[in-house]
Amino acid sequence: MQYRPSSIKIFVVANASESLILTTVTWMQQEPDNPEHHRQRSEFIRKLVQRRLGQESVKTRYDHLIPRTIVQFWHDLRQLPHDVEECVASWSCWETSGFTHRLFDEYAAEAFIGGSLGTRHECAFKRCYHPAMQADYFRLCYLLVEGGFYVDADDVCVGTDIGWLFEDGRLKLQPLCYDIASSAMVNPSVFLCADARDPSWIFYFNNNPLIASRGHPIIERALIQATSLLELAGEDVLPEIQGTTGPGNLSKSIFDLGASSGVDVESDLVVLRDWDSFAVSRWPLSHRGDARNWRLSNQKRFARKSE
Repeated sequence: MQYRPSSIKIFVVANASESLILTTVTWMQQEPDNPEHHRQRSEFIRKLVQRRLGQESVKTRYDHLIPRTIVQFWHDLRQLPHDVEECVASWSCWETSGFTHRLFDEYAAEAFIGGSLGTRHECAFKRCYHPAMQADYFRLCYLLVEGGFYVDADDVCVGTDIGWLFEDGRLKLQPLCYDIASSAMVNPSVFLCADARDPSWIFYFNNNPLIASRGHPIIERALIQATSLLELAGEDVLPEIQGTTGPGNLSKSIFDLGASSGVDVESDLVVLRDWDSFAVSRWPLSHRGDARNWRLSNQKRFARKSE
């Protein structure tokens, strides 16, 4: 039984030999992606992450638990680095507390996507030329279909209680801020203060972690957008990772929903202002110095295990 996103129409055409599934996407006109649009997006996210916290009511659609499943991805489990395996173990140990832990590789992720969302999304996944891009795209597919808690395989869990992250179906995500002038990240204790701003700061959302209920509208929008961008790229084109499937795609999806479509995204998400108290990204790790590091391989061919 395949999951059918609300913005996708499925038509089944039968002939003598097989049923053909033709998918058409109800796709809204994309907003212009230019410097002014980036500025507006950053300002929208700044206001979102700096808003005052109150006693917020939860929409009825989110008034249920997120599946207590921790999901991760590493493209080749036959060659899982020992240091990454240690990171993963810090999450899999939550199984003793009643959580489920699932670790996918490239082939398991492709099978899940094909079985749950169909050929179109499976083909889009195959267009992801780097493991980081595969992980970006897979997490959107998995969360849309199943819901749960996705976290990168090179993050180490340092928290002692993650249960509250599953208490309602809203999307929980991490805010980030980059300072162009210093080429450095801004500390959350600085950029999360009310009205903190600087012309050289860029506010955006990370796509790690992503914690959401099944069918969340922001996840759905991000998946639609990523799929379209992958399909629009020419066969010989390697699209930029962050903007196509990563944090840039997620941030644009949130902005487009909130600013352009008039959706009340504030009530659809929870800003994790203290994510570092739950997990830290271990540095250095063995894969960060070679082609497995997307920062060194952006828009470059990656030699997969099958090649």
